[in-house]
Amino acid sequence: MRPHKLFASLLGLSITLSSPLCAQSKSSWRAATTGELTAALPARAPVERERIETEMRTASGIIDTHGRLIAGVVLITAGYSAEGKYSHYLLVQAPISFENVALSPGSYVIGWTRKEDSLSVAFYDAATGVKRGTASAHHLEIGSRVESFRLWPPADHTFLQIGRFAIPYTLQE
Repeated sequence: MRPHKLFASLLGLSITLSSPLCAQSKSSWRAATTGELTAALPARAPVERERIETEMRTASGIIDTHGRLIAGVVLITAGYSAEGKYSHYLLVQAPISFENVALSPGSYVIGWTRKEDSLSVAFYDAATGVKRGTASAHHLEIGSRVESFRLWPPADHTFLQIGRFAIPYTLQE
């Protein structure tokens, strides 16, 4: 085989072999099943000095091929000191960023305040209550379904949805 034909054949082969690898990084995350979410998320989330009940039917998350989960659930804060400050519990087993808020593996709580046409979403360390940062959730298009909490898999969308608002995320490998 001539050198230029050999080069062209090898180039074609390398593109063919690398294409699934590129696609795999995006599709290596999928929606977590109810069983996976139930096994990982607590029925009572440890938040500062309290153990706050969670609403498991609102649980949502993503899981990768290595079993690393990023998931959250609504907190039932009525009667707890967290009432009005936190609304969701977030378990992170792989690094993720929401706008400029980088979260390493750990447990977090989320609180939000309504702005004119967005939500200001604050992330806190669940154990200490220390604020990790704030991101803006923007209004989704009209007609989109309202979700209490939904972390969409990258193959569908790359955002965390709270109500009719969404915060883009980036997975850190």
